[in-house]
Amino acid sequence: MTFQSLMQALVDADTFRALRSGGGKARRRPAIARRLLVSLATACAIASTAVAQSAPPPAPSDASTPSDRFALLGQATYTDQGTAAFASPYRGPNSLDPGARGRETFDATLYGGVRLWAGAQAWVDGEVDQGFGLSNTLGLAGFASGEAYKVGASTPYTKLHRLFFQQVINLGGETQKVDAGQNQMAQSNTANRLVLWLGKMSVGDVFDNNQYTLDPRTYFLNWSVINAGSFDYAANAWGYTDGAAAEWYQGPWTARVGVYDMSTDPNGPSIDPKFDEFQIVAEGERRYTLLGQPGVIKLTAFDSRARMGDFADAVRLALATDTVPSVLAVRQYRSHAGISSNWAQQLTADLGVFSRLGWADGHQQSYEFTDVDNTFSLGAALTGPRWKRPDDTVGLAFVTNGISKDFQAYLNDGGLGILVGDGKLPHPGREDIIETYYSYAAAKWVKITFDYQFVENPAYNTDRGPVSIFAVRLHLTADSLLPGQGF
Repeated sequence: MTFQSLMQALVDADTFRALRSGGGKARRRPAIARRLLVSLATACAIASTAVAQSAPPPAPSDASTPSDRFALLGQATYTDQGTAAFASPYRGPNSLDPGARGRETFDATLYGGVRLWAGAQAWVDGEVDQGFGLSNTLGLAGFASGEAYKVGASTPYTKLHRLFFQQVINLGGETQKVDAGQNQMAQSNTANRLVLWLGKMSVGDVFDNNQYTLDPRTYFLNWSVINAGSFDYAANAWGYTDGAAAEWYQGPWTARVGVYDMSTDPNGPSIDPKFDEFQIVAEGERRYTLLGQPGVIKLTAFDSRARMGDFADAVRLALATDTVPSVLAVRQYRSHAGISSNWAQQLTADLGVFSRLGWADGHQQSYEFTDVDNTFSLGAALTGPRWKRPDDTVGLAFVTNGISKDFQAYLNDGGLGILVGDGKLPHPGREDIIETYYSYAAAKWVKITFDYQFVENPAYNTDRGPVSIFAVRLHLTADSLLPGQGF
């Protein structure tokens, strides 16, 4: 089976030709997205029914006890982050505060899972959140804390971040054991398999994963190190959305495709109830071995369709009306596309390196994630067996982010992006970031991390900064909260 035949099995021929060729008017794309979503959901239902009906009854040792069929895990993370005072001849509505300032965030999550039948599992994640990012999560394109959402609160509040179904269909090959973890039941998969996702989740659950930057609760904190800064993935203000995805593993290759709902308004808390504003994501992955060590390279592309603004249109309207430009005043149904590569290479059992390179169309506003049109990152992570601390990790990363000329002109005229906007930008430059951290395993279930970031040209402004950012993070995990099982 080829990838093209797999796609044609998921969508009808007309839809597939439209997706492949990019044909059709922009306003017809919501119908295509809905058809693709329905097709993926139907594939989930048909495949799951077939697997459930054909699967033999579980053996006494397989999913026969509550601990095998159900999972309940937890985590809590507290992050305290602050900046040293820095040079700032002026500031705007979205500027990072130049004073010595500090903020804290806290979140606690319960992960509840159930094994439904062979290869099928469902998960629900509820979370309590509290706190604010630095300057209310403004002032840096590569924002300094992945633990800070775009909405903050001084008192704790609850959110349902995930509610999804996953079906694994084994297609043969070597058997691989998958350990239990957050949003993952213990199971055995074959090397060749089909994985279907449906529900509320993060796009990052499926796409643009990197083993060295996966989780801001344990690894790097900077947004543009955790993900490619130019990957404007569909999400509400907390980073989650509704959608469906399919993964096809075949030998050393994996092909992925997904369709996701977007926010009703840019960077907003609510997703579009009609699915008129949506995103299609595709990814190819190749696993390999280099000098006896595993590596992986991925290529990820996205195309977003939503009512978004164009920077040049906003500047022209502002000149004609003698006002400050705003992309919100020129929103039209448009496309915003981008592509990025993602590489990870293990060098030794305790040392690995990673890199990302990304680009997005800089004529339109970034709609969901952050204000980055092009990005490059390079980093490494080293675990601690060499100094007899095997569960400790030290990391170092460099990232450089940039924006288009249109975006620079828009910011110089006083426009605001998702996170940046100093009121003017007479001397634009690249936003360069260095991040390093040390994660200390105080116990199996307790990790304390010390993090430092140095930011040159915050928000692409060579007139401000540089900025030093310090953080301490406390992370607690519970591998099982079911009765009779400990951490």
